[in-house]
Amino acid sequence: MTLLEAISRIDALKPNTYKQSVKTRWLSDLDGIIKKEIIDVHEGADAVSFEGYDDDTSPSALLLVPAPYDDIYLKWLEASIDYANGEYGKYNNSITMYNTAYSAFANYYNRTHMPICGKFQFF
Repeated sequence: MTLLEAISRIDALKPNTYKQSVKTRWLSDLDGIIKKEIIDVHEGADAVSFEGYDDDTSPSALLLVPAPYDDIYLKWLEASIDYANGEYGKYNNSITMYNTAYSAFANYYNRTHMPICGKFQFF
């Protein structure tokens, strides 16, 4: 899924007044989390580059999570919109759906990529 596709799909599913630049920042935050928490602790992390998204990022830039797990972006945007609107009942439902999608992708990635030994610290 591309940056523009995620934003266009959420705008069609959940009309909102937030600018594309705000939604781009939300997507950048999510891919930053995914890169740090999931991808960087597995072999092959160096092959995946992520510098963040901003107003200068091409709308055709591919997001990090592939299909069929890419609905995580729609769920994240929906939760972000609900939270920003102060609709906390809706937010609770949306973030639960996001957490389910995040876990599904994390589980898939963990099954298909070898973890890097020595990258973890236990206290």
